[in-house]
Amino acid sequence: MLSRARILGLLFWFLASPAYAQQQQNSPSDIVKRGEYLARAGDCIACHTAPEGRVFAGGRAMPTPFGTLYSSNITPDRDTGIGKWTTEDFYKAMHTGRFPDGGLMYPAMPFASYTKVTQADSAAIFAYLKSIPPVSQKNREHDLRFPYSNRQLILGWRTLFFSEGEYKPDPSKSAEWNRGAYLVEGLGHCGMCHSPINALGGTSQSDAFKGGLIPMQNWYAPSLTSNREAGLGDWSLKDIADLLKTGVSARGVVYGPMAEVVHNSLQYLIDEDTNAMAVYLKSIAEPASRPPSASATLPTTESSLLVSLGKTVYDARCASCHGVQGEGKPPHWPPLANNQSIEMESAVNAIRMVLNGGYPPGTEGNPRPYGMPPFAGLLSDNEVAAVVSYIRTAWGNRGAPVSARDANELRSAPLN
Repeated sequence: MLSRARILGLLFWFLASPAYAQQQQNSPSDIVKRGEYLARAGDCIACHTAPEGRVFAGGRAMPTPFGTLYSSNITPDRDTGIGKWTTEDFYKAMHTGRFPDGGLMYPAMPFASYTKVTQADSAAIFAYLKSIPPVSQKNREHDLRFPYSNRQLILGWRTLFFSEGEYKPDPSKSAEWNRGAYLVEGLGHCGMCHSPINALGGTSQSDAFKGGLIPMQNWYAPSLTSNREAGLGDWSLKDIADLLKTGVSARGVVYGPMAEVVHNSLQYLIDEDTNAMAVYLKSIAEPASRPPSASATLPTTESSLLVSLGKTVYDARCASCHGVQGEGKPPHWPPLANNQSIEMESAVNAIRMVLNGGYPPGTEGNPRPYGMPPFAGLLSDNEVAAVVSYIRTAWGNRGAPVSARDANELRSAPLN
C-alpha cells in the first residue's frame, strides 16, 4: 500500500507535469510556447536542421554503418513538410515510429525513446511546429546499402529493440525522480548515445545507459551507470545539474557531441527540470568507488618510454592550464587527476581532445567559454600517445597507456 506522502508526491508530479499544465492552458499561444520548450528538450533542431540550412527544414546528413540517412522537413509546408499531418498523425510518428500512411521510420528517429512522451506533450510540440514558417524543401532520399534500403527489415529491428508505451511514473519514487526519468528516458533520448549499439543498430534494455562509441563520429559516450566512467555516483546533484545546464562544473566540462546537446537543448531547460534529471541520473549510477587499475595494453618498456616522454610534453603544453599535478582550475580547466573520464577503458575522448581541442558550449551560465587548442599540427603520433598515456597513469590515475597507432587512427575522425 502506498504511503500518504508517496501518493501526494505522485499527485504533485502529475500536477506539475507538462501534460497536465498543457491541459489547463486554453490559450493557443500558451500551448505553442509549451511546445517550443518541449521541442528544445527533445533537441529536435539538432537533426532536423542542416548546417547552413533553414530551421527544421531537414536535409542533414546522418552517416551510419549502413549508409547515410537524411533528416526530414518538419516545417508546416503542406507539400514537402508536415503541413497535412494531424495532431494524431504526429503522435503516431512519435509514439509508434510510423508515418501517417503506416510506413516505417528508420530508428535514427529516436521513437524508441519518444514513445514515452505523453500524448498531450506530443500535441504541444506539434502545435509549435505548425506555428513556425513553412519551408518548401523536398526530403532527400536516403543513401543506404542493400539490404538496409529495404524498410521491411525495420520490422525485425522493432521486434528486437522497440517497446511501445508512454512513460509510467514509478510510485515508489519521488515526483522529482519521475520527472527526471521522463526527460532522460523520453524526450532527452539520452540512451541513444549513452548506450552500446550492436551490429544491428540496436540496444538491449539491459544495457541502457552503459556507454558506447557513437557510430561514425568516433566519440565515446560514457556510461551513466558505471562509476568507472562518468562517475556520477560520486558527483553532487549541483555538479550534475551545472554540467547539464551550462556545460561546465567543478567536476568536468562537456566537449564534442555533448557540447552540441547542451547548446541546443539543455541550457534552455528550467532549473527544476535539470535538477530532476540530476536526481534521476545520480540514482542510476553505482555508489562511488575507485576503478581498478587497468590492464596494460603495451609492452612495459614501450609504455615506460611513452610516460617519460609524456611528462615532458605535458609540462610544456598542458600544465599551465591543468596544473603541474593535474589539479586543474575548475570550472574552466577541468582537473585531470582522479578524473574517471580520463581513466575509462576507452581513451578515444582523451586522444581526440589532444588532437582536435575544442570548446564547451556557449551558454547563458557560461557565455564566454574557455577552450582547448588543437595539437594535431604540433605533436607527432608518438607525442600524442605519450601525453595521453601520462595523463591516464599519473597522479594516481589508473588508466592504461595508449599507442601511437591509436593516435594516428583518430587523426582522420570527423570534427562534427
